Amino acid sequence: MKKIIGLGNALVDVLAVMESDKLLAEFGLPKGSMQLVDRTVSDKIVNVIKNQDCAMVTGGSANNTIYGLAKLGVETGFVGKIGDDRFGRFFEADSQKNGVKTSLVKSENPSGICASLVSPDGERTMATFLGAASEMSAADVKAEMFDGYDYCHVEGYLAFDHNFITSVLSTAKSKGLKVSFDLASYNLVEDNREFMRDLVSRYVDVVFANEEEAKAFTGKEAEAALDEMATMCETVVVKVGAKGSFVKRGSEKVFVAPIGPDHCLDSTGAGDLYASGFLYGQLRGDSIEMSGKYGSLLSGQIVQVVGARLSEDVWTVIKNDLRKL
Repeated sequence: MKKIIGLGNALVDVLAVMESDKLLAEFGLPKGSMQLVDRTVSDKIVNVIKNQDCAMVTGGSANNTIYGLAKLGVETGFVGKIGDDRFGRFFEADSQKNGVKTSLVKSENPSGICASLVSPDGERTMATFLGAASEMSAADVKAEMFDGYDYCHVEGYLAFDHNFITSVLSTAKSKGLKVSFDLASYNLVEDNREFMRDLVSRYVDVVFANEEEAKAFTGKEAEAALDEMATMCETVVVKVGAKGSFVKRGSEKVFVAPIGPDHCLDSTGAGDLYASGFLYGQLRGDSIEMSGKYGSLLSGQIVQVVGARLSEDVWTVIKNDLRKL
């Protein structure tokens, strides 16, 4: 099977299930968004939620996707930047435990933390202190890091630094890799729309978006947005939440129904794990429809737990279900 390397923000997620959206209002966090915060605000939020039902796991969008692929038996790598602190050591050890080969650059500054706040309806809002992750530069990403890989998966959150993400995608393409790109957040797309459209047109082979991100990218509703985006790159996935997903490649367009229960405990990682399943199919050489089913299966499992990690027992069930598909 082909191999894949991910590149993104190396973050440690502090996950909390909230009884109401009061905390979002208190810190001015739009529900469902990802907001960058400074260390002071991050510390305040973590201090508020630490006595609630919370957990700590490795995170970051691209890292979540790579984690899912590693658990499915794919040879994976991940490039990111961490601090020389307990969060950085946790990130490195947990990644290696999950079977991900890491290329982590060390910083004197603290590791990044993402407070992931889960509303009663399962919607998650993220307050992200990038810390060391924000320092990652083109000088940290060596061309030889891509050697031996066939795909490179990159998260849209890196688009805050236009020069950096352009350099990374250009290098990956020059090494002959296919590039998959997750648009990441509707507010990020709104703030960088023209740049991201140019980036997708020039460097991206597979793009992932939810319906809000697709609308921010094109100004159109899901299926119309899919059609427009498919003129810009090889393969496009537009996820429409609990309703399923649309996938298009060239003139071939399919709708993939959701797989699994219709309830959602926490949407954290749903899009990232969908990408894991879809890319798993692409690495195997499967059709876009079958790849979409793999993605739907994984996302249907992850919304039943808090956070973007599943138990070994669940992964065993997933692998059996994949074989049935």
